[in-house]
Amino acid sequence: MTQTSENVTWLTQEAYNQLRAELEYLSGPARTEIAAKIAAAREEGDLRENGGYHAAKEEQGKQELRVRQLTQLLETAKVGEAPAADGVVAPGMVVTIAFDGDEDDTLTFLLASREYASEEIETYSPQSPLGTGVNGKRIGEDAQYELPNGKLASVKILEAKPYQG
Repeated sequence: MTQTSENVTWLTQEAYNQLRAELEYLSGPARTEIAAKIAAAREEGDLRENGGYHAAKEEQGKQELRVRQLTQLLETAKVGEAPAADGVVAPGMVVTIAFDGDEDDTLTFLLASREYASEEIETYSPQSPLGTGVNGKRIGEDAQYELPNGKLASVKILEAKPYQG
């Protein structure tokens, strides 16, 4: 998974390979595809009223932004091991917390960068208020984090295990 320490992003080998493959696709075949879409739309005539052309240009801009993000991420990435299953919350772990110690009011989430966000499990960044509050805590410990209104919320760590997704 991912663990950010200043300007270094720690990735497992699997995550690094996945992001590298995405970058290679976006830098090669995807660029060719979007260039062809733009060329085809350009041939349709007046560009001011050509929705297909503008949509393709917007898609190209988003794609190029992603290429820059991936390039920067992979330049600073260090490949390491997944977090240990030692009960200490760390990036790359699935964490279950109880709000205000109420074990009926729980949340299970992946503590990782947005690169790992998926529909399978909610993802919180290690730099988010909740992520910062729980990072480094052990199972059974309480953690606090700041809410948007400035008040502190308290949670109890119920479970922390390495993400297997």
